[in-house]
Amino acid sequence: MKDAWNEVEGYGLTAAEAVKRLAAEGANELPTERERTLGAIAFEVVKQPMFLMLLGGGLIYLCLGDSREAMLLLGFVALVMGITLHQERRTERALGRLRDLSSPRALVLRDGQAVRIAGREVVRGDVVLLTEGDRVPADGKLLAATHLLIDESLLTGEAVPVDKQPWIEADGDPCAAEEQQSCAYAGTLVIQGRGALEILATGGRSEMGRIGQSLQEVAEAKTPLEREVARLVVVLSFVGISLCLVMVLAFGFFWDEWLRGILAGITLAMAMLPEEFPVVMTVFLAFGAWRMSKRQVLARRMAAIETLGSATVLCVDKTGTLTQNRMSVQAVFAAGAVHALKDETQPLPEAVHEAVEYGVLASRRDPVDPMELAFRRLGEKWLPATEHWHENWELCREYPLAAEFLAVTQVWLDDAGRQVVACKGAPEAVLAACSLTEDERREIQEAAESMAAGGMRLLAVAKAFWKEQELPELAKSFPLTFVGLVGLHDPLRPGVPEAVAQCRQAGVRVIMMTGDYAGTARNIALQAGLAENPEVLNGAQVAAMDEAELAAAVRRTQVFARLVPEQKLRLVRALQASGEVVAMTGDGVNDAPALKAAHIGVAMGGRGTDVAREAASLVLLDDNFTSIVGAVAMGRRIFDNLCKAMIYILAIHVPIAGLSLAPLFLEGTSVLFPAHVAFLEMIIDPACAIVFEAEASEDNVMQRPPRAAEASLLNKDMLGSGLLQGAGVLLSLLGLFQVILWLGRDVGEARTLTFIALVFCNLALIFSNRSLQGRLLETHGRNSTLGWMVVGTLLLLGMVLFTPALQEMFRFVPVHVSDLLLCLSAGVISVGFSGLLRRWWSWRQRAAERKR
Repeated sequence: MKDAWNEVEGYGLTAAEAVKRLAAEGANELPTERERTLGAIAFEVVKQPMFLMLLGGGLIYLCLGDSREAMLLLGFVALVMGITLHQERRTERALGRLRDLSSPRALVLRDGQAVRIAGREVVRGDVVLLTEGDRVPADGKLLAATHLLIDESLLTGEAVPVDKQPWIEADGDPCAAEEQQSCAYAGTLVIQGRGALEILATGGRSEMGRIGQSLQEVAEAKTPLEREVARLVVVLSFVGISLCLVMVLAFGFFWDEWLRGILAGITLAMAMLPEEFPVVMTVFLAFGAWRMSKRQVLARRMAAIETLGSATVLCVDKTGTLTQNRMSVQAVFAAGAVHALKDETQPLPEAVHEAVEYGVLASRRDPVDPMELAFRRLGEKWLPATEHWHENWELCREYPLAAEFLAVTQVWLDDAGRQVVACKGAPEAVLAACSLTEDERREIQEAAESMAAGGMRLLAVAKAFWKEQELPELAKSFPLTFVGLVGLHDPLRPGVPEAVAQCRQAGVRVIMMTGDYAGTARNIALQAGLAENPEVLNGAQVAAMDEAELAAAVRRTQVFARLVPEQKLRLVRALQASGEVVAMTGDGVNDAPALKAAHIGVAMGGRGTDVAREAASLVLLDDNFTSIVGAVAMGRRIFDNLCKAMIYILAIHVPIAGLSLAPLFLEGTSVLFPAHVAFLEMIIDPACAIVFEAEASEDNVMQRPPRAAEASLLNKDMLGSGLLQGAGVLLSLLGLFQVILWLGRDVGEARTLTFIALVFCNLALIFSNRSLQGRLLETHGRNSTLGWMVVGTLLLLGMVLFTPALQEMFRFVPVHVSDLLLCLSAGVISVGFSGLLRRWWSWRQRAAERKR
C-alpha cells in the first residue's frame, strides 16, 4: 500500500485557477463570520449616548432660535460620526486580519506543489493533504487514505472515530450520506493517519454550512478588564445622570430657566460620560493583538493579552522552540562503536551504511518531519552508489507512531519479493522489541547516554524479515533486530540565551518540558542558560511522585525529560497549585489538554496541529522561543499603556466636569457649553485611543517582576493619581476664572481664557502621563502620533479663536498674545501642581505599604 500523499502527485489546481474560482464562488467561510458593514457600524454610532446628546443639544438650540449654536452642535454630530466610523473600521479591519490568521490552515496542492494556505482560501477542486491533528477545511472525497481516522462527532454526535477509505469511482456519489466512508466533512478532525481530499463543497454549501454550525466563530466572554471597566462606566454614568438632574432642577427652580438648565445638564452629562473607557479597551486589545501578530505571535483570545503581563513561568518544549528544528545526523552507533559524522560532505563509514539504510526505509519518501528529512538527505548523498539504496522497492504497509509503540514501522517488498521491515523510534521502545543480551543492552545504553550528553536527539533503528503472507496488526510483533543508534543534532536558535536571561530579569522562570533524553535536555538547557547546573527529572520519576513531592519538585527543577503529554498536564497543574501563572507551548493533539489548562496556552504555528492551535490562547507563527518573550514584553507594554490612558481619562474629565458644574456655584454662570465639551472630545478621543496605544515600552518593562494576576487595572493608586491630577487642574482653572473676573474683565473673556488654558492643560496631561512615574518630560521613544495630535489641536484652537464666525459660535472674545501666554502659564502651573499632588499620593501609598 503506497503512502496517501504519493498517490496524488500531479493532482490539484494551478494558482491562477484557484484565484479565479475563489473570486467566482467566494471564500470558504460561513456568513456569520463576515465583517460588519459600514451601515451596521453607522447604526451603532447613532445609538451612542454622546451622539444623542449632541443631537439633543442642537435641537434645543433650534427651539431657542439660536441657529448658529445649533449648526455648530450638529456639525460636531457629523465629526463624531466620521471619527467614530473611521476608528471602528480600523478596529474591524484589524480584527478581520486576526480572524484570517487564526482560521484553520490547509495544506493544498497548487501548481503541483504542497503549499500552506488559510482555510478560507480553499476552493472547490483543490486537493487538500490531511494529517493527524488537522481540521478538515471543506467537504470532499478522499482520493487516498493511509490509516485515516476522522472524528465526526461535531456533525453526528458519535464519539467513535470513523475509519476512512479512498473513494472508488464505482461507489458513485461519495458524499450522498453522512455514513459514507470515502468522504470527509468540514470541521471534522483527523486523529490518525494521512489522506488526500478533493474538495467538492466549501463555505455555506458544505454540510456544516447547511446545518448552520460554525466552528470558527467563537463567542468570547468578556475579559476581567472589560468587566471591571464596565462596572466603572455604570458607576460614573449613574453619578453623571444624578448630577445632570440636579443641574436641570437647580436652573428650573432657582432661576426659572428650564431650557438653559437642560443645556447645562447636557453639558455636564457629556463631561462626565465615560464613553472613552470601552473605546480604549476595544482599541488597545484589538490593535495590541495586531501588533503582536506582526511580531509572529497571534492572540486568539483577547484575555491572553491581559494575562501575559502576569506570567511567572514559561513551560517550553525543546525541539523547534529552543532549537531550530533543522536536524542533521551527527553520530551513529553501529557495530559496537560510535562513529562521528562531523560534516555531511564527508563520505559515510561503511559501518553506518545499514543504520542509515533502514532509517531511510522507516521514513516517508516525501518527508516533512525534520528527522526524516535528515535521514533522507544523508541517504540521497551517499547511498545511491551502494547496495543500500532502494528507490524501486514498493511500500506494503505503514505502521504509524502509536502510544503503545513509540516508533514508525514500514514494510517494503524488495526486488526478490521478500517483505522487509524497517523500524525507527524511541530507543527504549525499539530496544524492548529487539532480541538482545544483557551485555548488548548495557553497551547500547552506555552509547546512548554518551551521545545524549553531547546534546543529540536519539533514535534507534531496527530491521526484520517477514515470511508470512498476512502482516501482524501490531508493529512490535515483528522479530526486530537492532541495527544502530542515530544521534541527530538540532542547533540552538539564535537569541535564545539572551531571551532566557531577559526572562530571568523579568522574574519569569523558564522550564523545559521535553520528550527527549535527559542528557540531551541537560545539554540544551546549559546552552540556553536555563541554569548553571540544571537538575533533570524524567517522566518515570514524575510518575512516581505524589502531589506534595511534585509541588516541591516544580519549585526547584527547570528541566523535565522523557515526558508524555499527560505528565505535562500534571506539571502544569502542579505549577498552578503553587500559585504560578503558567504559559505553556505545545504542538500535538495530545498537548491540547495541557494547553487548555495553562493560563496561557501557546501553540506552534508552523509545526503545530490545528487542534493545538484551537486549544491555545496564543499561536507562535514562527515557532520561536524569542517570540514568546517578545509577546510577554508586548503584553506588559499594552497593559502599561492602558493604565496611562485610563489615568489620563480620569484626570481630564475631572476639570471638564468641575467646570460644567460651575453654574451651581456661580449663580447660573456657565463656563462651558456643549460645543466646548464636544471640541474637547475631539482631542480626548484620539489621545486616549491612539496616542497612548502607540507609546513605546517603559524602560524597565522587562526588569520588574510580573504583575499580580489578581491585580486590578483601576486600583487605588490609579484612581488616586487620576483624580488628584484632575483636581489640581480644576482648582487652577477655577482660580484663573475668578482672577480674570476680579481684574474687571467680563465673563466672555474669563470663559475664553479658561477654555484656552484647559486645552493647554489637556496637552500637558497627555505628556505627563506618557510615563507611569508621571514625569512631564520623560519619554520612552518617539511617538509620531502625539506630534500630529498636538499640531492638529493647536491648529483647531487657532481656527476657533481667530475665525470670527467660529469665535462667535463658541461665544469667545478676541484674545491677545499676552492672554495666550497667561493661559499657557496657567496650564503649566496647573499640571505642575497636579503633578505634586500625584507625587504626594504615590509617596503616601509607598509609606503605607512599608508599614504593612
